[in-house]
Amino acid sequence: MAKEKRFVKTWTDGAFGSNEIWVDRQTGVNYLYHNGGYGGGLTVLVDREGKPIITPVPREYEE
Repeated sequence: MAKEKRFVKTWTDGAFGSNEIWVDRQTGVNYLYHNGGYGGGLTVLVDREGKPIITPVPREYEE
């Protein structure tokens, strides 16, 4: 039985390093990942009130 991937990459941009948005399949929380050169970082995306941005995983990313 194949193990389901917990995170799915929903957006990517390579303008300055690499920027990606990842969504947690279990919670719907969105994360921004950025890397450039020898470093990288991951942070939760929040709305104006500081609450995590939550979206359902789009159907095209379902396995």
